Amino acid sequence: MAILLLLQHREQVTAAEVARELEISERTARRDLDALGMAGVPVYSMQGRGGGWRLVGGARTDLSGLTASEARALFLVAGPASSATPAVKAALRKLVQALPEPFRVQAEAAASSLVIDPQQWGSRRVEPRPPRFLDELQDAVIRGVQVRLGYVDREGTETERTVHPLGIVAKGPSWYLVANNEAGRRTFRIDRVSSADPTCDPVHRPEDFDLAESWRAIADEVDRKRTPLEVRAVCAPQGIGVLRMGFGGRLEVGGSRTDGRIEVVIRGNDEYILAGELAGLAEWIEVTGPPGVRDHLASIGNALVERYG
Repeated sequence: MAILLLLQHREQVTAAEVARELEISERTARRDLDALGMAGVPVYSMQGRGGGWRLVGGARTDLSGLTASEARALFLVAGPASSATPAVKAALRKLVQALPEPFRVQAEAAASSLVIDPQQWGSRRVEPRPPRFLDELQDAVIRGVQVRLGYVDREGTETERTVHPLGIVAKGPSWYLVANNEAGRRTFRIDRVSSADPTCDPVHRPEDFDLAESWRAIADEVDRKRTPLEVRAVCAPQGIGVLRMGFGGRLEVGGSRTDGRIEVVIRGNDEYILAGELAGLAEWIEVTGPPGVRDHLASIGNALVERYG
């Protein structure tokens, strides 16, 4: 891609210029220029003095259609704090040299404009390490081959199965493999994988499979299992912002009632704990169910009155 951009930007390049710009050897530059031609890109060489490599008829690639904002977004992943692999960062640093000059300045600025610190204030710094078999599983997803997977579940039981890798997801410091097997679609924490042996058998990938959509469904299901209790309530409009800050993804906002209050659902896993979380919001919210949460709220209210009344 970098060589294509150089050809489009300068019309003609020599192997020496490519090598210097992309920090590679002239031999590698000639090999890559030849590879472009073998891949069907209309590149040709002119021998002799003043010679070099050109695109036939000024041919162009869609990569040159990058807008300034797209170029900035692309090179954000090359920054020192990004989670991109060293190979990706190195490739993008080389690619930036081939961008048109106005884009190059902004792309270089983007690559050094962002620092991501996942640690919360006051928490102990822990440097997450990529799980052991991440590279092997990524390679299997890309090549589309099945994997004989050794896996240790949360109870410590180790099993082995053959899976069809469909994609990999990073959620916080944890990595997950989304795969199909004889039992259907499953998600595996990669740090619990004890072995990963790629086979030569192709993956049977559903035609309509979308990794992002599949992960949303998986995450929603996990959230529902972790917070099976639903509290129904009505809230004054000015209290919705407080609920959003306090409950985040556990809050579902519904429609408005005739009195202007808004119906909400708040998820949790324990009636008493949820009542405690809601007790300080009585100014804005009225819990309508379940009865157990209302009883706990009444008990908490009586205890507060007795102690502070």
